[in-house]
Formats: sequence, C-alpha cells, structure tokens
Amino acid sequence: MPGSPIKVLLQTTIPTTADDWCIARFSLLGQFLRSRSASGAPLFEVTMRDRESLGAPDPVLSTLDQSDFDEMWLFAVDVGNGLTPADCAAISRFRNQGRGLLVTRDHMDLGSSICELAGVGEAHHFHSRNLDPDPARRAADDSITTSISWPNFHSGANGDYQVIRAIAPLHPVLRNPAAAGGAIRFLPSHPHEGDVSAPANQNARVIAEGTSKSTGRPFNIAVAFEPNAGSGPAIAESSFHHFVDYNWDVSRGRPSFVTEPPGASLAQEPNALADTHRYVLNLALWLAGSAPEVR
Repeated sequence: MPGSPIKVLLQTTIPTTADDWCIARFSLLGQFLRSRSASGAPLFEVTMRDRESLGAPDPVLSTLDQSDFDEMWLFAVDVGNGLTPADCAAISRFRNQGRGLLVTRDHMDLGSSICELAGVGEAHHFHSRNLDPDPARRAADDSITTSISWPNFHSGANGDYQVIRAIAPLHPVLRNPAAAGGAIRFLPSHPHEGDVSAPANQNARVIAEGTSKSTGRPFNIAVAFEPNAGSGPAIAESSFHHFVDYNWDVSRGRPSFVTEPPGASLAQEPNALADTHRYVLNLALWLAGSAPEVR
C-alpha cells in the first residue's frame, strides 16, 4: 500500500558463527536503515539473518521469490559453499520478478558460491571461479597479507577510508547533493577487496572505481544492473567490508582471524562516514525502484 516501508532483507551465506562475518557484524547498517524516515514514517522494514545451515536449501533463500521482500542485500562471506542450487534458483527468480538485489563478497574465493546467480553472479570474479577476462587483473595486489592471493585489491586498512571515483554519467546511487561536486567520494577501505566487472551480455556498467594503495592500479568497486522487463535492479559490489561494523567503527571488534592492524581515518573524517551513509541510503532506495533523493 502507499506509504508502506520498503522491506529489506540483509542476509549472509553462513550459519550464525560468532567468530566470523555473521549478520550480527552488520548491526550498524541495520540500525542506519531502520532509523531513516520520511514524513515521520519509517522508510525501511529491515530483516537481518544468517542462513540456517550449510549443505541444504535455506528455508528463506530457497523460497525468496515467494516472500514479500522488496530487495535483498546478500553478503557472501562463505568459502564457496554458501548457496545451494535451490537457493540460487529462487534468488534469480526473485530478481526476475523485478525486485532488487545487492550481492557483495571479498578477496580470492571468499563468497564464490554466488557465481551461480543469474546475471549478477557473472559480474563477480574469483581466484578459481569465473576468472576476470583480463589476465592482467589476475595478479596479487595486496603485498601485506601474503597468505591471501588475487583478487585482493588493497584500498587501505580496515578503519580507514578510501577516495573513490564515480564513473560518468553519475549513477543515482553515487549522488550526494551535500558533497562537493554532488557525488560520493569516500567509502570504507579494506586491505584486500574483490574483483567485479560488467558482463558484456547484460544491461550493466561500472559505476565506481577505487585505486590500490599498494600498486596504484584502478579497480572496480560497484557494477549496476539497470532494471528492465526481465529483471529488477542489481548491484555487484567488490567487498562486504564497505558495510561491516568493524569498517565503520573499529571499536566494534573483528573476528580473530583478522590480523591486519586497523586504521582510524574514517572516524576522523566526518565526510567519510556521511558519504558511506548516503551510499547505503541511495542503494536501498534505488534497489526498491525509488529515486534516491531523500535526505
């Protein structure tokens, strides 16, 4: 009905595991979306969950097309086994019904179960699955954590911010009327981001780039899939660390396997968190088919 909040599912690809990137580590994202309102009414109704178990279809993901969610943000934090064929089929049907989908992962093969998702899965390149068509990009970039191989674009320490480039023409999810130039310039950084590109056979394009602080190489941060008669809007994102509590506020803590020393520049630059919040708001509105002009 008119005025009803946009129903958003924030979902990981692992069962609840305290010492991992489970959905509890995305709490600031959930809080931010729940706090947005227009004319006194909440803009979003947010559901946050991990998958129930591995190896069997998830009761929500495998029936997603039968749900009443308007959009799903999928955080692929698994080691390659996070989605079953039934999950992928239902998620693909969900988007084919015109609903919104954000799919993000991280370095090397982390989250590679998303390769089976129709359309948007093709935008994600991994170390051993759906390799980047450009051989030059199949090379190690992060020289600090040498146990992690490509793709591993080094945009900075967790807790720092990176300066990004909005690719012309400016996409709605990169707009920020309050920023100089009208575009989002800052996002949280991460020592080893993943690899995304726009599939040639899709109505998609790269909308944002970052720059490696290790090699100076540019890398893609976000690919937008425009909605059409056969599918809803979608975003392929290079790293779920753009949305994690630890990358917004390092005092929130990290899993024990994260050993890189954190930074602090995001907390010291007000525009960095403001741009990150604006990006999140724009994404949530655009994925629901709304113009992201709400402040």
